[in-house]
Amino acid sequence: MKNINIVILESSEDFLNDLKNYFESNEDFNVCGVANNGSVGISLINQFKPDVVVVNLVLSGMDGFGVMDYIRKNKLPCAVVVVSNFGDDKIVNTAISRGARYYFVKPVAAENVAMRIKDILNESVPSYNVAPEVRDKRRSASLDEKISNIFISIGIPPHIKGYQYLREGIKMAIENPAVINSVTKELYPAIAQKFSTTASKVERAIRHAIEVAWNRGRVDAINAIFGVRVYIGSERPTNSEFIALVADKLILEELI
Repeated sequence: MKNINIVILESSEDFLNDLKNYFESNEDFNVCGVANNGSVGISLINQFKPDVVVVNLVLSGMDGFGVMDYIRKNKLPCAVVVVSNFGDDKIVNTAISRGARYYFVKPVAAENVAMRIKDILNESVPSYNVAPEVRDKRRSASLDEKISNIFISIGIPPHIKGYQYLREGIKMAIENPAVINSVTKELYPAIAQKFSTTASKVERAIRHAIEVAWNRGRVDAINAIFGVRVYIGSERPTNSEFIALVADKLILEELI
């Protein structure tokens, strides 16, 4: 794998050094520049044309939103990963709408940021002249994007654990619809194994993610996603019902 060129824009000196030291010690990455100022960051981006920009929303000079707006306006081909202290749903969704490919809420390990960056860049492989195994990866990435778009539309924020667990459960249900009849014995344990946690924590996190969406009162948006009036008022689905609904929608629309 070629070196991934990265620019890091971070206002915390300690965290900036953590990221810089980790990426410089990782042979897959090349740190082109670091800054705590958004305007300086834009200069670095124009100079080095990095593959990835890791940006905090709070910067001196121009803030992280300004940096993302500049990247989007000028159609720069770099992926943006936000690492922020703010977990507010409105801020998270605003960052995503302005071009962030992923949003981390501190504290987060540099290793996790690096792993997600690699995933994002794998999702960005051009569709032409690719090996079958690469096309399979892109197909999976496209499915991830479709699921993420549904989650964002109905109000499930990407920084909560249930977001990742739900997405994995939906992918499992698409691959094997019968698993929805055995969520306790098969689906939860399989997700737990992948994320190094317990089945009970997976169940609770998924339930919390669904509750977050319903507590926002976006029932009309939820019904619009599924194309029918599935729920009324405060009525909400069980974990297995929600996973089955989303999986069935994607299967019927031939998005896989």
